[in-house]
Amino acid sequence: MTELAHARALITAVDQRLQTASRHLADRCGVDGRIDAARLDEHQSAAYDLASVSSALAAARALADLGEPDALQARLALVAAADVAADLLARTAGREPAYGLERDPLAEVADDLAAGRDAALLGAVGDAVLATGEAGPRHLDEDLEMVRQTFRRFAEDKVVPVAEHVHRGDEDIPEDIISGLAELGCFALSIPEEHGGFATGGEDELLNMVLVTEELSRGSLGVAGSLITRPEIIGTAILKGGTAAQKATWLPAIASGEKMCAVAVTEPDHGSDVAGVKTTARREDDGWVLDGVKTWCTFAGRAEYLLVLARTDPDRSLGHKGLSLFVVEKPAASGHHFAFEQGLDGEVGGTGGGRMEARAIPTIGYRGMHSFEVSLDGWRVPADALIGEDEGLGRGFYLQMQAFANARLQTAARAQGVMQAALERAATYSRERRVFDQPIAGFELTRVRMARMAATLAACRALSVQVARELARGEPQAALTASQVKQVACRSAEWVTREAQQLHGGYGYAEEYEVSRLFVDARVLSIFEGTDEVLALKVIARGLLARELAAVG
Repeated sequence: MTELAHARALITAVDQRLQTASRHLADRCGVDGRIDAARLDEHQSAAYDLASVSSALAAARALADLGEPDALQARLALVAAADVAADLLARTAGREPAYGLERDPLAEVADDLAAGRDAALLGAVGDAVLATGEAGPRHLDEDLEMVRQTFRRFAEDKVVPVAEHVHRGDEDIPEDIISGLAELGCFALSIPEEHGGFATGGEDELLNMVLVTEELSRGSLGVAGSLITRPEIIGTAILKGGTAAQKATWLPAIASGEKMCAVAVTEPDHGSDVAGVKTTARREDDGWVLDGVKTWCTFAGRAEYLLVLARTDPDRSLGHKGLSLFVVEKPAASGHHFAFEQGLDGEVGGTGGGRMEARAIPTIGYRGMHSFEVSLDGWRVPADALIGEDEGLGRGFYLQMQAFANARLQTAARAQGVMQAALERAATYSRERRVFDQPIAGFELTRVRMARMAATLAACRALSVQVARELARGEPQAALTASQVKQVACRSAEWVTREAQQLHGGYGYAEEYEVSRLFVDARVLSIFEGTDEVLALKVIARGLLARELAAVG
């Protein structure tokens, strides 16, 4: 059998076992044809494992099916598939009944698994990766490759030279990076042409965004890789729910880079559980008055637009149905603290009105963007700050969730950029560093590690291509697969950067080597845009189990 045949046999076998587990859990969590939240919570451990393996399996399958695979890609696909199979066995060993599985559930593909764990295969893949620092072919057409190379050059010329300085000093992102990206059209990628953007509705529209994000994140997650995320979220919410006048006002300013953006959804007591949001917006005169505290508002200082999720209906029993989205304008601010006051007329700079004050939260990584806690005390906004105006009342949660599907894909791309940087640093260091009279690249363990790191990255990258096209086509499963690629890519980034750091030995712990920055930056990826656990339990597992119930019904 060929490497690709072994990979596909493993993928099929794991998929069948996951279907069995999904049916088993759906039977235990279903009530009247729907997944009961309380019952799902009783099986969180099994549901989390099911979601995690399904996400990794989706990535391995995407890699096996991507383009016309060459020999290296086929081997990478086999390594990725074998890792998924081994993960399934490790998670279920001794607990097979909890998943509805037999003991030794993958016995029929033992030979395929052995082929994917073969030391000679892994060594050959590792040699190829060590030579180039790349994780196989990209399968990009000429236009997409041109986009990728354009932003790679920008990252090399503008981002990489300042990345360490910004990280170590927790400095602001240099303005020439923001203006340079604006000139390249970075903030216009997903905004339609009629509103000053470049989006034309083609299948590869979001793939451009993925490529740009990955290349900028390869330079630095905190300095450049995350600059598109907030415009992407706000722009999508406005496109989905805004009035014609709001689109004409806000979108061109976002697309041109004239207005930077931030998102204010999370609160000190309410993270992924946004239904409990306490920030309120009450009608007063011809506008709204906002009160509350938001936290983890990344880039809120430099931003001129804040996307604020607030409760517009005081009846808290409505949960997320009582929430609405506002675009709140503010002046740009530098540094780690800002405070603004309004006059009674709502104009910033007066007295007697509302107040907005914020402080940056110190973090171990992901510096440059700065994540703020923002307090709104009687902050006044006009009636047309509410997305959709009166038609937007109570739609905030839904608009936010639609916007976050694209953002989760983009977060996966950020993770891929960090992984690519780590892979390159590990390859270079391994070739140059000598231990026991030979380069560490020559050791079997190094080669095996590099092979598995590259296979993980290649699989995540292939799935992100698939998801980008699913979202662009509006396919019904796109929101679920966007969550899967976000989950698997972000968790993988932690592992890949850890392995790269370990290959550096003691120097991996030294701030003078970039790999230490990559490691702490990667840690945030499984937390924002939906934590790993919430995505696994509330989105992925629930989606898989609901699909099983629907199939039975």
